[in-house]
Amino acid sequence: TKTDNGWTSLNSVPFHTKCLIEREKLHGCIDVGLSVMSVKKSSKCIDLDTEEHIYHLKVKSEEVFDEWVSKLRHHRMYRQNEIAMFPHEVNHYFPGSTVTDSTSGVLDSLSSRKRSSISKQSSIQTGSNLSFSCAGETRVPLWLQSSEDMEKCSKDLAHCHAYLVEMSHLLQSMDVLHRTYSAPAINAIQGGAFESPKKEKRSHRRWRSRAIGKDAKGTLQVPKPFSGPIRLHSSNPNLSTLDFGEEKNYSDGSETSSEFSKMQEDLCHIAHKGPLLESGAEAKSKRRTCLPAPCPSARTISLWNILRNNIGKDLSKVAMPVELNEPLNTLQRLCEELEYSELLDKAAQIPSALERMVYVAAFAVSAYASSYFRAGSKPFNPLLGETYECIREDKGFRFFSEQVSHHPPISACHAESGNFVFWQDVRWKNKFWGKSMEIVPIGTTHVTLPAFGDHFEWNKVTSCIHNILSGQRWIEHYGEIVIKNLNDDSCHCKVNFIKAKYWSTNAREIEGTVFDKNGKAVHRLFGKWHESIYCGGSSSSACVWRANPMPKGYEQYYGFTQFALELNEMDPLSKSLLPPTDTRFRPDQRFLEEGNIEEAEIQKQRIEQLQRERRRVLEENCVEHQPRFFRKSNDDSWVSNGTYLELRKDLGFSKLDHPVLW
Repeated sequence: TKTDNGWTSLNSVPFHTKCLIEREKLHGCIDVGLSVMSVKKSSKCIDLDTEEHIYHLKVKSEEVFDEWVSKLRHHRMYRQNEIAMFPHEVNHYFPGSTVTDSTSGVLDSLSSRKRSSISKQSSIQTGSNLSFSCAGETRVPLWLQSSEDMEKCSKDLAHCHAYLVEMSHLLQSMDVLHRTYSAPAINAIQGGAFESPKKEKRSHRRWRSRAIGKDAKGTLQVPKPFSGPIRLHSSNPNLSTLDFGEEKNYSDGSETSSEFSKMQEDLCHIAHKGPLLESGAEAKSKRRTCLPAPCPSARTISLWNILRNNIGKDLSKVAMPVELNEPLNTLQRLCEELEYSELLDKAAQIPSALERMVYVAAFAVSAYASSYFRAGSKPFNPLLGETYECIREDKGFRFFSEQVSHHPPISACHAESGNFVFWQDVRWKNKFWGKSMEIVPIGTTHVTLPAFGDHFEWNKVTSCIHNILSGQRWIEHYGEIVIKNLNDDSCHCKVNFIKAKYWSTNAREIEGTVFDKNGKAVHRLFGKWHESIYCGGSSSSACVWRANPMPKGYEQYYGFTQFALELNEMDPLSKSLLPPTDTRFRPDQRFLEEGNIEEAEIQKQRIEQLQRERRRVLEENCVEHQPRFFRKSNDDSWVSNGTYLELRKDLGFSKLDHPVLW
């Protein structure tokens, strides 16, 4: 490579950042994405103009020259897209005194940037960085903006990292105990002679799976322990296959021995819980991507015959054929509002109260995104006393809900994580107006962020399903959401869901404003509730939230998002932990999901009749139904009584008497 100072070599330098090296010293770095590139094919020269300097690359071989040109062009495109996505990111270079130090510094920078690039490409969809430039997003390819695989990869890597860090800390603590004189000895461990694994020189460690039997599948494979008492500072037992019922029989009864045993149990628990079990790259209990059967056709049903005598009435009391339902119910629909819970996680990390309000507002709007493709069917009405839980370790929250009232129908829910607490009780009034059906929600949504002592609350807007009798059904939401922080009056937010008009193109649009204590507009929000939300002005704005891409074939499966597809899935590992009142045990909903319409209708009628009989018995005996996991607060709202998650820990549901709902 020829520069103004002479010729240098770039053969061993990372391609991402071209470094100029002379006499084992780093003389400068250039960003190919920010330089002007000109190609002279006749002389096989490539010129890179950085304004301050011009660097000339001359290649003798035509084949090598074409390869350089191709790779430089691809790299420039990648860098320019990367810069457009992350305009405020600062590139740090690591100059050093030797070639080795300089190059390794650049390599570390590259490795770090590659890792961060994955997470940032994911966060552009979920709104995890307020400083991203909206204007720059138009320069990013569409496949990169909505890459489901990229987002999934980012989440999987984050989970792996968390498990590995936790295991590393435990191993370090165990190693300290290994090296003490009072290290415990383990008795009665069966196995052959123990052999220490040979050390291998390699730059990266990888998880490996070995050929093992079916019974041993999923265990961490290390050499077998020695048969007889041994000191742990000179051993390497298979921690994942030890019998913890017997291994507590140590030769000494010290507290160190008990502490070490506890560490072993914790380590094995994390190892089996982690996503890397059978192979180094295979993920954990995969989630389903479709339903057992596609949705049935409801064209043969005459809605007019069902609804013509109920115009203007509350439709919650009108029995509907099961073909009009989707295989989810209202309790699960409440959980769908947490699909983008990462917005609350982000809010819990922002010091500014005004910016926290932006992400809380985006979360409130995101709750409506899943309804865009769902105008063709209705959720099942929960039975009185019916429950539902959703424990999502990948998202970090635990959710449960209960139907606390039948007339009027009231559904209550509660969710908590390390960053937030979420709860609400919702009741609906449905009215049929001939061509459309209006759904008016009553109730308040609450979110607290313990890190800042925030307590946000807001209302819901009206929803309307159009073309209920003929034509293509579509849904819209209109009205105003007002978000207040009950513990901090420094700001509040108003979000307006604009009602569609025949002569305008503002369908599904929202406009919002964050006001400070004096009523001054500080942040502007705009976008569409089913696509994305932006913060800022028309010339400069940031993408706060973007809806996840729809799964393949969603039209055949009730228009469910990927998150919705997973809600009614029965996990065999948690089946024994669920109360029998959980929605996933409900037969009519399960039959509909499996495509057995006839049996679903039979079970639906039977279950509804059982509910009517229970209601009659309560009325005859002047007994009021008492919800099991929620209680009424002073403001007449329903809040958790704190018993559900406690009962779940030790199979506590099996000790309770549950009503026979189905």
